[in-house]
Amino acid sequence: MPHRTVPLPTRRSAAAPGAAGPGLAGLRAAAAAVLLCAALGAGPGRAQPFSFSFPFQDPALPWHRRLDDLLGRLSPAELVLQVARGGAMGNGPAPPVPRLGIAPYNWNTECLRGDAEAPGWATAFPQALGLAAAFSPELVYRVANATATEVRAKHNDFAATGRYGDHTGLSCFSPVLNIMRHPLWGRNQETYGEDPFLSGELARSFVQGLQGQHPRYIKASAGCKHFSVHGGPENIPVSRLSFDAKVLERDLRTTFLPQFQACVRAGSYSFMCSYNRINGVPACANKKLLTDILRREWGFEGYVVSDEGALELIMLGHHYTRTFLETAVASMNAGCNLELSYGMRNNVFMHIPQALAAGNITLQMLRDRVRPLFYTRMRLGEFDPPAMNPYSALNLSAVQSPEHRNLSLEAAVKSFVLLKNVRGTLPLRAQDLSGKRLAVVGPFADNPRVLFGDYAPVPEPRYIYTPRRGLETLPANVSFAAGCREPRCQQYSREEVVGAAGAADVVVVCLGTGTDVETEAKDRRDLSLPGHQLELLQDAVQAAAGRPVILLLFNAGPLDVSWAQAHEGVGAILACFFPAQATGLAIARVLLGEAGANPAGRLPATWPAGMHQVPPMENYTMEGRTYRYYGQEAPLYPFGYGLSYTTFRYRDLVLSPTVLPVCANLSVSVVLGNTGQRDGEEVVQLYLRWEQSSVPVPRWQLVAFRHVAVPAGRETKLSFQVVAEQRAVWAQDWRLEPGTFTLFAGGQQPGQQTRAPSEVLSARFTVTGATRPLRGC
Repeated sequence: MPHRTVPLPTRRSAAAPGAAGPGLAGLRAAAAAVLLCAALGAGPGRAQPFSFSFPFQDPALPWHRRLDDLLGRLSPAELVLQVARGGAMGNGPAPPVPRLGIAPYNWNTECLRGDAEAPGWATAFPQALGLAAAFSPELVYRVANATATEVRAKHNDFAATGRYGDHTGLSCFSPVLNIMRHPLWGRNQETYGEDPFLSGELARSFVQGLQGQHPRYIKASAGCKHFSVHGGPENIPVSRLSFDAKVLERDLRTTFLPQFQACVRAGSYSFMCSYNRINGVPACANKKLLTDILRREWGFEGYVVSDEGALELIMLGHHYTRTFLETAVASMNAGCNLELSYGMRNNVFMHIPQALAAGNITLQMLRDRVRPLFYTRMRLGEFDPPAMNPYSALNLSAVQSPEHRNLSLEAAVKSFVLLKNVRGTLPLRAQDLSGKRLAVVGPFADNPRVLFGDYAPVPEPRYIYTPRRGLETLPANVSFAAGCREPRCQQYSREEVVGAAGAADVVVVCLGTGTDVETEAKDRRDLSLPGHQLELLQDAVQAAAGRPVILLLFNAGPLDVSWAQAHEGVGAILACFFPAQATGLAIARVLLGEAGANPAGRLPATWPAGMHQVPPMENYTMEGRTYRYYGQEAPLYPFGYGLSYTTFRYRDLVLSPTVLPVCANLSVSVVLGNTGQRDGEEVVQLYLRWEQSSVPVPRWQLVAFRHVAVPAGRETKLSFQVVAEQRAVWAQDWRLEPGTFTLFAGGQQPGQQTRAPSEVLSARFTVTGATRPLRGC
C-alpha cells in the first residue's frame, strides 16, 4: 500500500483487542478519539495529520484490524522467524522486517524485583520471597510499577541507540508463581511462598503494577512462570531438565494451578512453560496444560514462551520426541508461541517450514501463534506515534531515582520477620548505644554480593548498604569480623570472631545461604547452616558472655536454627531473606524500632523442625507438605508466623450470614487492637476449615489477609469477604458443597506451638442447599 496521510478521526468504533488480546477490552470510541487527539495536540473536534504507510500502523483502527493487516503481509518465512527468535545468547532478537518498518524486538527480559541482567544500573528491590513476607499486595504493586518504569526508561534508551540484545526489551519473564513446596529447592527465593491464595493475590498486584493503568498502553508486559508443577528438583537428586513431576489431578488443581489462573485474571500477556514433564508429557508440549486449561478453561489469549532451551530438551532431555521437527510439531500444536533457545540458530522452531510442507502445522496455526506476539508489541506502543504513549517519555533519570531507592528501603523493612525476641533484646535504644561497642560478625556482615539473591538488578555501589555499613550509621563504635569469607564457610577463623564478640556490648551475627548455596540449578542437601556457620554462632554467643546477641538470617529456603531458637544466649532472631541494596539501612531502622520499622513480616513458608519433617524432593504429592497438609508434629516456625515489638488483641469476630445458600458469599468483620506501647503493623489472617467435605481438602486454607498499621492503644474494625469460590472443592470439577465450616481470624494460624502472643478467634457458619458445580453459580 502506498504511503498516505489521513486525518485522525473525531469518532471511531471501539477498538477490539483481536484474537490475541489477553482479556483486555478495547477503548470506547469517544474516549479513544479524545485520547488520540489529545496525545497529538489536537482538540476533539479538529483533525491532526498523521502519516502511516500501512493500516497496521493506523492508531485509529481497532486492534484486530491492525493485526489482520500486519499478519497478512508477513511471508511464512518471516512468520517462522518471529516465533523462533525469542532470545537468548544470539538466538534473539526477533528480526526486523524492513519493508514494513518493523524494528527488531528482544523478548528476553527479567523483571522479578527490578530490571535484572540488563546493561546498566537499576534499583534492586528485595527478593520475591521477602516481598511475600510483607503480605502486602499494595507493596508488591508499587515495586512492580517502579520496576516497569526503569525497564521502560532503559528500553527507550536502548531502542534510541539501536541496542536490541538480551534484556533490552519490555516483555518480562516475571513473576514466578511456583509453589514453595519443598524447603530445599534452589529457587524458593524467586517465589511468593507456599500458599496458592497468597501467591495469587501477589501475582495479581505484580501483573497490574508492572503493566500499569493506562487505558491504551502497557508500561511493560508480564509473563507468569514456570507453568507448571515446577518446584524442584533443580539438581538433587535428579536434573530439572529431564524430571517428570507425577501429580494427582486434585493436587494439580488445588495447589499448582490456582495462582496461575489468578495471573490470567489479572491480565498477564504471557506465560512461560517449564522444563519438566507433567505425568509424562513435557510442559511445553502439553496440550492439556497450554490449550485445554490455560486457553479454553481460563480464557487466556496471550502468548506462551518456552523456558530457555525447554523445547530442545523435549528431545534431548526427556526423549519425548526423536527430532527437532517432531518437537516443533508437538510444541506448536500444544500451544507454544515463542521459543526461547539456548542460543542455537537452527533451533526447534526453525524446523517449522518442514512441518508446514508436510501439513503437520497449518499456515493459519502459525499466524495464530504469531498474533499475540504482535498484539503485545502493539499494546506496548511500538506501532503508534511515540507522542501518543506517555511511557515513551521516560528516560534514564527515572532509574535509581530517590523515590525508587526509598521504596527499596521501605520494602526491605516490611519484609523482615522477627522470629525470636526474649528479655526485650529488641528494639535497641539509640541513646543507650552512644559510646557502646557493637560487633557485626559473619560471612553476610559486609559482603554485598551475598545480599541480593538470584535474578538481581545491579545498583551503583554507592547505594549498597551491607549490615556493617548500615550499622555504622548508629551512634556506636562498630567492629567487624567475617569469620568466613563466603557463605559456604568452609574455612573459619574462630579467633577473629571471638575477638570481636568478646570485646563488644552488643553482637550482631549475620548468617545464611546466598546463591553460593541455593539458586537456580542448585538445590540444598539439608537444612543445616552451611559449613562452620553454627560453630561461628556458638562461639559468638560464648564470647558475648551474656551480653545481647542478635542473629540475622539471609536465606530463602528454611534453615535449622533450632539451637539459636532454644538457647538463651541468642536474644533475637530476624529473618531478612535477601533484602538487596538497602539491607544495612533497613537493619539499622528495624533494630532501633524507628517509626514505621516495627517488624511486621510473616513467614510465607513453613520452616521444618528438622530433616525428619522433609519429604523426598521428587515426590509431588502434597501430603506432609506446606501448612495446608503438614503432619502432626509441629514445625520450627509455621507459615504466617512473626513477632512484633508491640502486642495485639482480637475481638468481636462476626460472620454474616451464619447460614447461607451454597452460591452465596460470606461477610466477615473483626476488631483489631494494639495493646502495646508502640505503634505497629499486623498481618490479619483468615483461614477456612471444611468440617464435612466429601473429598480430601487442606486442614485449613488462607482465604483473606490484610497488612494493617495500628497506632499504640488504638483499635480498628476490619471487614472482609470470603467468596463462594474459596469454599469450592475439586471432585473431577470444581463444586460447592453444603455443610459446616469454621472461619479463624487472627495474626497467625490456629493451634500453633510456636506462636505470637495474640489470640486466634473462630466462628462457624453453615452452607445450605444441594451440591452445585462452581460454574453453575
